[in-house]
This record gives sequence, C-alpha cells and structure tokens, in this order.
Amino acid sequence: MPSFFIPLSGLEADNTALNTIANNLSNMNTVAYKSQDVQFSDLFYQQVGESGSGDPEQVGAGSQVGAITTDFSTGTANPATGQSQDVALNGDGFFVVQDGNVQEYTRAGDFVISSDGHLLTQGGQQVMGYPSANGVPNTNAPLVPIQIPVGQVEQPQATANMSMTANLDASAAVGTSAQGQITLYDSLGEAHLATVDFQKTGTNTWSYNISLPAGDATGSSANAVGTLTFDSSGNLVTPAANVSNIQFTGMSDGAANMNFNWNLYDANNKPVIDQVAAGSGVATSHQDGYASGQYQSFTVDSNGVVSASYSNNQTQVVGQLAVASITNEQGLTRLGDNNYQTTLASGQATVGTAGSNGRGTIQDQAVEGSNVDISTQFSDLIVAQRAFEANSKAITTFDTVTQETINMIH
Repeated sequence: MPSFFIPLSGLEADNTALNTIANNLSNMNTVAYKSQDVQFSDLFYQQVGESGSGDPEQVGAGSQVGAITTDFSTGTANPATGQSQDVALNGDGFFVVQDGNVQEYTRAGDFVISSDGHLLTQGGQQVMGYPSANGVPNTNAPLVPIQIPVGQVEQPQATANMSMTANLDASAAVGTSAQGQITLYDSLGEAHLATVDFQKTGTNTWSYNISLPAGDATGSSANAVGTLTFDSSGNLVTPAANVSNIQFTGMSDGAANMNFNWNLYDANNKPVIDQVAAGSGVATSHQDGYASGQYQSFTVDSNGVVSASYSNNQTQVVGQLAVASITNEQGLTRLGDNNYQTTLASGQATVGTAGSNGRGTIQDQAVEGSNVDISTQFSDLIVAQRAFEANSKAITTFDTVTQETINMIH
C-alpha cells in the first residue's frame, strides 16, 4: 500500500536530516568545518481523477532529500595560537594540499612542520605554494611543497656596498681630521671594523682614506684613498659618482679579497656627505653584508609570503602559499580530514595568491573555527525530531487501519 511508502520516505529523509545535524554538532570544534543543511523535495504524483471543472486531482508519493548544501561562510578565527604554522583564510578560497599526485583543497590551516621542514596538514599532506627565486616568489612557476629551512644555516654575504650619511665641518682648519667607522663583512662572514679617515686639505676639499684593522688584510688595497670636493653651498661635487671597486687583498682569515663600492649618492643621486659649518660627524652608516645565521623562526604575511628569520637579523623569503578559487563550491566532494576535491560540477580550481582576484587574505598565528551555529542546529534538531515522530505516527495509524480492514474481511 502506498500509505506505508509515503511516511517511510519521510522517515528516511528525516533520518538524513538528523544525521546531518548530528554531524554538524559533533564538528562544532573542528577547525574550519563548514556546516551542512538538508533540503527536502516532494516525489512524483499520481493523477487519480479530475474535478468538475477539469482540474487534475493528484496524490503525492512522499518526500526525498533534494539537496544537502554546505555553508562556506568564513568561521571566526582564533588569533591567539602563537604558532607560525597556524594560518587562517579571511574570505574566499582554499589552501592547496597534495598527497602524491592528487591535489586537494582545505580551509583548515592548522598545519604542522615535519622533521625536514615541510609544511604539512594534520593528515600528512604537503602544503603547496610558489617557490622563491632571489628572495621573490615566482608565481609563474609550478606549485611546489612549502619547506621551512628548519635547522639550516644561512650563508654569509660579503659587503658589496657601503654608505655613510655624514657632515664635514666647513669651518675646520686645514689639517683637521675626522673619522667614521663601519663594520664590513668578508666572504666568510667575518666582521671587520673599517675606518674612514677624513682630513681637510684646503678650502672645500677633504681627503679620505679607508682602512681595515691592522693584520686583517696583509695584501694591497685599491681605490681606498681619494679626495672629496664641495661647492660653495657645501654640496659634494667630486667624485661625481659612487666610488667603485674598493679592494683589500690577502685577507688573514682566508676569505676572498674584499671588493665593494662606497655609495656617496642615494637613489635620487643626492649626495649623502655634506660640508657645512656644523661640526664633523657620521649620522648613519649602512652596508649590505652579513655574517652567517642559524634559522630561528618564520612568518606568513597577509598575501601568504613565507619568510624565514635567522640569528643574524636577516630574513629570507622561502615561498608563498597558494590559494585556490572554486567557481561552484557546492559541487565540491568532501573527503574527510577537512579536505575537498573538485568535480565536474564544481569546475576546476583557479590557483593564485591570497588577496588577489577575490581571494581572501591570510592571518598568521590563527586558525579558522567551525561556522556551526549551535542555536540554529538545536532548532533544526527539534523540527527534524517532530517530523520523524509525525511520520512514525502516520505508519502506526496506517497499520491500525490495515488491521481493521483485514478484520472486516473475516
């Protein structure tokens, strides 16, 4: 009898709703879990006749699950994890992860770091991103696993450029000396406290001599001595360009010969050394070398750029997290472990960077929480329970009617 089939279809649909609500509640504390909602639809209809006016008279055959939709709204981020490997997406998009050759997508940014420095999901999948070339992420390159240089040592960089922002006292007598000092690094990362000796040799004219501490370089030097001349307003006139190829040879620590430039002009070609009657002195100095450094930590910025920090106060960009956009998020297949996979319905993922083309930005040291609303789930639970009870009552009623019918025959 269809009388039994109709409430049974309702029980089956209500059971699916109850299971979905229970799954939502059980994942209230699951990182980046997205709540689901069951939507019902009616089944086919049978026409049993027509009314006097010709209108069809139809009897329904029950209900079914029409769709199970996912709420992809962003969950509230917990910004107090204190772990650099924890990242949250604020807005649309998914992190790209990979296990073997299978690419999947996740919102859960509670990553871990393997013993060799690879950034992994809780399920052990590799977190994918763009490689870095010369400190700049190459977003045109194929995706690669993000690897943090855990336990690694950054190689030293020899000084290639130095500069001093200084003033030489225009009122000083001829023969007056002034000094400036700056720490330079050789190819082995050894520091050398270089001294620049200035001596006034005439009106608006000063000589300079760059030297290293005694014994640091046992060979010859080149371009370390010269003359600075200024105009009547105290502006540097000559040299008209930066001093190139200053060299010290025979480094006592076995390093390569030191070879660097002295930048007397800034990026706008403005002199950084002046001559006015205000006393001689060096305000600031800068050079681009550094010693070796041990890896200490890493950070992720809002665009997903991953930068490692070293004990020599240097930072190095090691990559950039990839973020995927999905045209139809409802078409994704849920795989468990907070992961999703694309289907024909969802369309292929478009991979780019956070903060671009509608993708959300990244918050470091934070994880996205579940977007399950407990009050809504409890309300839905009561409705589903009442619907289940109503369909159950319909079955018991039809059973009673059936027994009565059978008794009429006997």
